[in-house]
Amino acid sequence: MRQSNSYIVIYAAVLTIVCGGLLAMAAEGLKEKQQFNVALEQKKNILSTVINIEEGQDVNRLYEQRVKQFVVDFNGDVRSDVKPQDVNLSVEYKKPAKDRLLPVYEFVNESDSSKVDNVVLPVYGYGLWNDIWGFVALESDMNTIKGVKFDHKGETPGLGARIESDPELQARYQGKSIYEGDKLVSVTMMKGEGNDYSDDKHKVDGMSGATLTAKGVNNMLSDYLQSYERYLKKKKTNS
Repeated sequence: MRQSNSYIVIYAAVLTIVCGGLLAMAAEGLKEKQQFNVALEQKKNILSTVINIEEGQDVNRLYEQRVKQFVVDFNGDVRSDVKPQDVNLSVEYKKPAKDRLLPVYEFVNESDSSKVDNVVLPVYGYGLWNDIWGFVALESDMNTIKGVKFDHKGETPGLGARIESDPELQARYQGKSIYEGDKLVSVTMMKGEGNDYSDDKHKVDGMSGATLTAKGVNNMLSDYLQSYERYLKKKKTNS
């Protein structure tokens, strides 16, 4: 039996409302778990810049024991009115550097929590196609890179996406220096791949076929390390 047009329209509308309601309920019910998983993943990324995370390790407990987190401004002053989890880097990135809120994660010594072994700094930028971001861990000298962890939203698979998927590429930054004397010069990923920059503290080997992504990483590091420079200088002075 052929149904009228009004019946089809009403049926489709009711079906849409019911399905939409069920999806909304499911999303709301899973919201807390999703937020927990996002926070856990960030903690893993922060910790992985300074130590190896073993399978089955209690990340939340380790993070609580070893990480002190806070926010500073461009002048390196602590902002006690803001928590790191409330800072949206994709929003802060679009602001002038002097107006940004800058989360800091200090990795403290296992036996002496008053001693900071490493400082982990979030970085944010733009690659070839979309946003890129990550964390840079520095040794206690506030100069030598302990490790990095990069991620991206839409870089080319197998090429620029290697900034996230290739541990060997991220390991190229270990031991490099962001200062040359008293001048902050950052670290530059060079064009091409297969070159040896072991004697240059400010250069790392690049990614074949991903020059624009490499430029995005370079700009991201330079931009955000300069944003944190006054905090780094204060930290060195206090140390």
